Amino acid sequence: RIMAGKVKWVTDIEKSVLINNFEKRGWVQVAENEDWNFYWMSVQTIRNVFSVETGYRLSDDQIVNHFPNHYELTRKDLMVKNIKRYRKELEKEGSPLAEKDENGKYIYLDFVPVTFMLPADYNLFVEEFRKNPSSTWIMKPCGKAQGKGIFLINKLSQIKKWSRDSKTSSFVSQSSKEAYVISLYINNPLLIGGKKFDLRLYVLVSTYRPLRCYMYKLGFCRFCTVKYTPSTSELDNMFVHLTNVAIQKHGDDYNHIHGGKWTVSNLRLYLESTRGKEVTNKLFDEIHWIIVQSLKAVAPVMNNDKHCFECYGYDIIIDDKLKPWLIEVNASPSLTSSTANDRILKYNLINDTLNIAVPNGEIPDCKWNKSPPKEVLGNYEVLYDEEMAQSDGPDRDLRSRSGQSTGVKGNRARDSGKPVLTTWK
Repeated sequence: RIMAGKVKWVTDIEKSVLINNFEKRGWVQVAENEDWNFYWMSVQTIRNVFSVETGYRLSDDQIVNHFPNHYELTRKDLMVKNIKRYRKELEKEGSPLAEKDENGKYIYLDFVPVTFMLPADYNLFVEEFRKNPSSTWIMKPCGKAQGKGIFLINKLSQIKKWSRDSKTSSFVSQSSKEAYVISLYINNPLLIGGKKFDLRLYVLVSTYRPLRCYMYKLGFCRFCTVKYTPSTSELDNMFVHLTNVAIQKHGDDYNHIHGGKWTVSNLRLYLESTRGKEVTNKLFDEIHWIIVQSLKAVAPVMNNDKHCFECYGYDIIIDDKLKPWLIEVNASPSLTSSTANDRILKYNLINDTLNIAVPNGEIPDCKWNKSPPKEVLGNYEVLYDEEMAQSDGPDRDLRSRSGQSTGVKGNRARDSGKPVLTTWK
């Protein structure tokens, strides 16, 4: 859950009625100060707020911390579906961003592992599996988080219940209860100290049309507690394969002081010293590219309500060739703290997020242009501003992907002092 912002009540009667309704729907009141109230809002209750049946409408001084159909990006199956659709649309348009290599792979948009939906794509998956029978795949329930329900497979017999029932030519009833995604497992992850890790990065979106998003500088790496091995005998050992803190904290080797975490800045220093600065800069530029392209993929289908903003938790894995892969996007990244540093980071994250959503703590106004002054950004920096990008010409995206980028995110023009994004942005 994440803080929703400030809500001003018109009358005591309205306040009493709404609070009772909110509590029934899962809103939890955190603090009250005369006319102002702060709330945490869950992803489940956002549907009630925007539901036609409830008849509730937000006023101009009310803002909430989720877009109504955020799940287009944060459900594992819908994220992949939207990215695939985005690629095809760019291909139809003849966009150079959709260029493929001689093997038919996207050159610039190959950042999601090969993925299928089960049971719907079972036959397609079998066809792909048989091309490389020694491959390992990872199964994830579409609507769960914190590593729940995830397992690895390397044999078709292990997912028999997602196959078709040959007698009835329909899916077996068990498989229809819950949809899964199955993705090619990244079995060559970059290891540090022999252990697998992933990146948790925070991205704030203030509007989808035009797209404006911010990257939080204080992301972190989450390490497994047991050294990585691709051995099939360890496929069931989640302490080897899953980086989720909800899983790793139960391991015998979990360290409660540092929580098995590194800051992104420490990772950058490590990579610069072992792989070189140029390679490291390229890696992080590719990570930023992935995030922006994933947001562009869902922007056309996102309900861009003027009352909404959202802070996403991006999970990125880097392979041993320093290629980043988008694993999933979280609508409610955990704000619980497992260490002292965690507590500080997440306190600052909430504070900086609210400062952008409601600059200077003023009365919210959903009609403003949502481009806050740079002094309120805190640890955020502008990742992408579509209005600025469009003013630089339609070929801006490709220039950096062709090696013509002249800087990194957040560079400033020498003369104007205004933030200038990398050329691809």
